[in-house]
Amino acid sequence: MRTIGALIFPGFELLDLFGPMEMFGHLADDFDLTLVAQDRGAVRSAQKLAAVAEAGTGDGTQYDILFVPGGPGVRPGLNNTDLLDWIARTAQQAEYVLSVCTGSALLAKAGVLDGRRATSNKAAFDWVVSQGPDVDWQRQARWVQDGRLFTSSGVSAGMDMTLAVIEHLHGTEQAEDVALICEYEWHRDAARDPFALAHGLV
Repeated sequence: MRTIGALIFPGFELLDLFGPMEMFGHLADDFDLTLVAQDRGAVRSAQKLAAVAEAGTGDGTQYDILFVPGGPGVRPGLNNTDLLDWIARTAQQAEYVLSVCTGSALLAKAGVLDGRRATSNKAAFDWVVSQGPDVDWQRQARWVQDGRLFTSSGVSAGMDMTLAVIEHLHGTEQAEDVALICEYEWHRDAARDPFALAHGLV
């Protein structure tokens, strides 16, 4: 059983979070999911729907997997030193670190991605790159794995990355079973990224 601490903050992107959590949640014997915010309680997403954080960043809880979504709320988060410090500490101790969309900007700002390969939302790619000048940013990638770090492109790409994480940890058959349960067509090629072309990155 691995614990997943999924960070939420005001203005997080719904699908960044709940697409992957849906998939991890189908493996309840393998993953224990917790929403974490700076303060426990309801946190409003970018789409105005609120989610409830059952844990706070000040609780001192360590997670096997740190999960960071993106969304408009990333931008003020980049100036939140307490949040960035928590991300850095938690990532250092975690077995795996995952981000979706512009969540990689938070990881980069916290120093988690320095010297590592990573990607992000292609519409906001240049801005994300500016948050981590020491990161080896991949302009064309649906998701990137660099050791224990997984980062994905925008929004729906997080579900493809999540299935790749499940495959990495529990095998292809398990990942395919989850995709089937979710009636999701898994894009397995991490290098296939039509949105890089659409946004003029390649």
